[in-house]
Amino acid sequence: MSHALAAATAGFGTGLSLIVAIGAQNAFVLRQGIRREAVLAVVGICALSDALLIALGVGGVGALVTAWPGALTAVAWIGGLFLLGYGALAARRVFRPSGALVTGGGPAGSRRRAVLTCLAMTWLNPHVYLDTVFLLGSVAADRGPLRWTFGLGAALASVCWFAALGFGARLLGRFLSRPSAWRVLDGLVAATMIVLGVTLVAGA
Repeated sequence: MSHALAAATAGFGTGLSLIVAIGAQNAFVLRQGIRREAVLAVVGICALSDALLIALGVGGVGALVTAWPGALTAVAWIGGLFLLGYGALAARRVFRPSGALVTGGGPAGSRRRAVLTCLAMTWLNPHVYLDTVFLLGSVAADRGPLRWTFGLGAALASVCWFAALGFGARLLGRFLSRPSAWRVLDGLVAATMIVLGVTLVAGA
């Protein structure tokens, strides 16, 4: 039992260390949380996607995908261009703000847009595959029979992080009720996504 707990704890710590770093996905979840738009759906998509990818990594799919390097190149181009496009939209909001932060519900169709954007942000981001399928998968392999316990701990870390980021972001609403503060956030989001997009395309 102690070995299983140690494996789960190690998985939790490893998973948390990989997803806490500032990235496009975290920036999107934070923005949705502050705007209070489709937070539960976005958090659920991110957590469930991570759990699935971690399971694939623990199951050894990483070795299969590595045999076809062209797959990562294609995903890098698609994901990089997507991030550049989303970053450009965020940069546009910096110079053409729509007004103060709206804490109520968004306009019709905002949930669908948020869900589609979140899915693309998650599944078209090569870093997600590198972190979950390859890195976590390889670390879990060292745990032998306890590799699935390790993976469970990593998946739990993902659930805790995205829930805290999405729902905890509401506490920032009072500070971001002014257009100027919202423009700063959009600027950070734009910079993060554009840098990541350029990095992915350049490394493809």
